[in-house]
This record gives sequence, C-alpha cells and structure tokens, in this order.
Amino acid sequence: MTLQSVLTISQVVLAILLMVSILIQSRGASLGEVFGGSSTFYGTRRGSEKSLFIITTVLASLFVLIALVNLFV
Repeated sequence: MTLQSVLTISQVVLAILLMVSILIQSRGASLGEVFGGSSTFYGTRRGSEKSLFIITTVLASLFVLIALVNLFV
C-alpha cells in the first residue's frame, strides 16, 4: 500500500465522519430560517453539543491538512 492510497482512504473516511458530524448538529435547521425568519435564541454551547462542535472542528482541520498533504505528495 502506497502513501498516496493511505492518504486517499483516510481522506474519504474523514469526509464521511465530517458529513455525519455536521448532519447530527440540528441547531437552527428549520425551513423558516432559510428565508430570514429567525425567532430562536442561541446561547452558549454546553455538554454534548460542545463536544460535537469540537469533534467537527477537529475533523474539518484534519480533512484540510490531509488534503494539503495529499496535494503535495
């Protein structure tokens, strides 16, 4: 297995995990807000919501890093 194939496989796995973690976050996902109507209050993130946000940020950072490494290899 070459380095190129390992990077490609890890990038695909990270992309799937990143999509799942983004889709799990259902904050403010109503149809009315798409057209500008927002009547909800957003407080600070707590508990599992904060953990999911951190996981999503780490996954996105790893995805970009691996994409850059894959570009230059």
